[in-house]
Amino acid sequence: MSSYLSSALKQFRYYQALGQKTMDQLTEQELLNEPVEGVNSIAVIVKHLHGNMRSRWVNFLTEDGEKPDRARDGEFEPTLKSKGEIQEVYTKGWNYVFDALEPLSDADVERIVYIRNEGHTVTDAVNRQLCHYAYHVGQMVFIGKMMKGKEWKSLSIPKGESKAYNQAKFAEERTRKHFTDGELKK
Repeated sequence: MSSYLSSALKQFRYYQALGQKTMDQLTEQELLNEPVEGVNSIAVIVKHLHGNMRSRWVNFLTEDGEKPDRARDGEFEPTLKSKGEIQEVYTKGWNYVFDALEPLSDADVERIVYIRNEGHTVTDAVNRQLCHYAYHVGQMVFIGKMMKGKEWKSLSIPKGESKAYNQAKFAEERTRKHFTDGELKK
């Protein structure tokens, strides 16, 4: 697998973990809460991610990424009702991503796939979705931080700890690695 595909998979896993770690900190009610009228709850964001992931990644190389049976507008209806259901839908969506990407080889990155009848190289399609998912996971994290306030457990370098973090990193031997190597296990 090319360094690009390997890196993309690590980035997807990183964003999956950020979303999961956010949901782990929240109660069922907080996941279902619409923070402000007209702003999607985390549950609705998860439902949309799942719908997009199923559409884009099932039969990724052979079918258009906008499946005829996708009901995108319905993805924004608040139908998920429990924390377990929300987490199950989240996991299932990410499984579509990984099931499509893990078998790819270097020979696939320049293949053309379609989304709404527009041709993309596999590289472009992967980048498109990586950015889309980072956008929505960022929304989840932001909503989670707002809901938890001072109880929020940071998912990155906590405020005021940058200097110590950097000192520890620069004390390590210089190596080539992805920034998520070892981080996702925490």
